[in-house]
Amino acid sequence: MTASANLVVRAREIRKSFATAAGPLVVLDGVDLEVERGATVSIAGESGSGKSTLLSLLAGLDVASSGHLEVGGIDLAAASEHDLADFRSRTVGIVFQHFHLIGSLTALENVRLPLELRDGDDREQRAEMVLAAVGLGMRLDHFPAQLSGGERQRVAIARALVAEPALLLADEPTGNLDEKTGGAVIDLLFEMVARTATTLVLVTHSAALASRCVRSLVLHDGRLHEHDDDRAALRRAAGSMC
Repeated sequence: MTASANLVVRAREIRKSFATAAGPLVVLDGVDLEVERGATVSIAGESGSGKSTLLSLLAGLDVASSGHLEVGGIDLAAASEHDLADFRSRTVGIVFQHFHLIGSLTALENVRLPLELRDGDDREQRAEMVLAAVGLGMRLDHFPAQLSGGERQRVAIARALVAEPALLLADEPTGNLDEKTGGAVIDLLFEMVARTATTLVLVTHSAALASRCVRSLVLHDGRLHEHDDDRAALRRAAGSMC
């Protein structure tokens, strides 16, 4: 058993269901997951298997139907709305497939957003530093519409990392990029994760990308399976995504 002090994620028997006209739709059915500090973990699975739902729970954007979930030492089910807002601004960074940048804000302003709830007068300097680290030091005043897809995703990575989160969640981060641009963005993502010793949980349908993580998991039938322990589930998930 891993020492709890070294765990960023501790999930036990996580279940999540949604009400439908036909009755409860069970998406997650007893998920167990432990992620050590500094680890890189990929999660694959069929479309609709619950990968994004699981990331939403880890981000504190949704609440499990049952089970126990701690992220960064915080019991998310017991946290107040104020505590969850603070948790999302300090503990978790998220990189989405569709960037989710605010079009009316510059690259610098988008990256500075997660720091707005923090005290201190170094927010602008910190945002500038992280943008420079992702190669956009000359694009500070550009709006998202003035940036390429790859540049927008670099802004999104900078925004996710600017608050030095304990956990970075990435949901198909190259899904809207061509192969060459996506490869460059992923190289940057792993470089930044290694540089900052950030824990990464990455949802991807790419076997090549999954192989870059220390652990490769498959979400199947509502549960997580280690790659090496459930190759059949991996083949089913990969086959459905081809």
